Amino acid sequence: MGRTLYDKLWDSHVIRAYDDGSALLYVDKHLLHEVSTPQSFIAIEKKNRRVRRPSANLAVPDHVVSTVDRHLPIADPLARAQTQRLVENVARHDIPFIPLNDKRQGIVHVIGPEQGFTLPGIVLACGDSHTSTHGAFGCLAFGIGASECGIVMATQAIRQQRARTMRVNFVGERSPFVTAKDIALALIARIGANGAAGHAVEYAGPVISAMSMAERLTLCNMSIEAGARVGLIAPDETTFAYLRGRPMAPKGEMFERALAYWRTLPSDSDAVFDRELTLDVSQVEPHVTWGTSPEDAAPIGSRVPSPDDEAEPTRRERRRRALAYMGLKPGEALENIAIDVVFIGSCTNSRIEDLRAAAAVAAGRRVADRVKALVVPGSGLVREQAEREGLAKIFLDAGFEWREPGCSMCVGMNGDTLAQSQRSASTSNRNFEGRQGVGGRTHLMSPAMAAAAAITGHLTDVRKLTGAAS
Repeated sequence: MGRTLYDKLWDSHVIRAYDDGSALLYVDKHLLHEVSTPQSFIAIEKKNRRVRRPSANLAVPDHVVSTVDRHLPIADPLARAQTQRLVENVARHDIPFIPLNDKRQGIVHVIGPEQGFTLPGIVLACGDSHTSTHGAFGCLAFGIGASECGIVMATQAIRQQRARTMRVNFVGERSPFVTAKDIALALIARIGANGAAGHAVEYAGPVISAMSMAERLTLCNMSIEAGARVGLIAPDETTFAYLRGRPMAPKGEMFERALAYWRTLPSDSDAVFDRELTLDVSQVEPHVTWGTSPEDAAPIGSRVPSPDDEAEPTRRERRRRALAYMGLKPGEALENIAIDVVFIGSCTNSRIEDLRAAAAVAAGRRVADRVKALVVPGSGLVREQAEREGLAKIFLDAGFEWREPGCSMCVGMNGDTLAQSQRSASTSNRNFEGRQGVGGRTHLMSPAMAAAAAITGHLTDVRKLTGAAS
């Protein structure tokens, strides 16, 4: 029987297998940021341990850093201390580090691929749930806890439970403005926020083959919102072209040798998955969320659903609570929902392709009165390229704020937050209660849809705004 991509990645990294289905896995690469690792360094130093392979790690501050006034000290004392502690810890252990004043600085899940640190065939860990992002390169990437970060640094290994396998095949022709974000939201709405729990999800089919790396990264990023810890896409010519010449990727003969191995990774034609699912993207429209879970997503032309439509009591009550928190009423047209803040950024949608899509909508238009709109590039290199291409000027001319790179409003722990009851149109990955600030109300969508909301002041079908509606 053939093997899946997940099987190949898992089997090639097992150090020791256990009777309960778990195994001790070798970890090739480890990404660090300032929030998840302070306790990790304390733990290994208490045991007089050193980082086993410093060069297998890469650290960058991203979660709590300010996206304005970067020349000034971080205002929040805790955030300032966390960032400084990272500087001290990596220096003491000789870990490669991208500092705050380096133009390569950015969100950990943006800079890993950008620098060529993320590669096919590896196991990559990070103290952040959205590490699934990196699976877009055909590597086994997953989030771990703070204590596990210390274990990985000290031993270059971690014990994990083997997952079941699930393949989602995407077929059909995409309509204009239907992005990877819309496809991800449509999938999560269909299978639920726990629909892929316990599975490593491989995305496949002609739609995936046609996607850019940026779109693949968005899709794998959202895997965690479907309940999976691992999202995967088999490496192909698009992957290889992206990696060639990246600063930390193999060079010359080593790249060619790596390429020969990477070509063996895709799932075998006779591989059997524990679960298979097909989604026809020709039936997918631009989506937005209306509730407090990514599964609360619907086409922009829809109306807010009623709790009474839910037969299952627990789900009915969850929907009732979600609508109360979001301040919405059943039957309300999604396109009539006014917003206060627009956030274009996060590890989901802050790459240059995302900014181009948003700028194309914003060009020649103005942000609606009373709306605050932020554009936060995923890295300094993305920011620099956007400025070279004139995208920053488009945003500024339209009334958007042009920020420094960081996690920003996605996590609401860096000064970029919603006020009580403020409503956002956001390109981030989570719309949980309080995610963007206490009492803040979040609607998830694609960059183009977020830009359209900024222009009109309410959730908007970007196809109508741009004349692309059929």
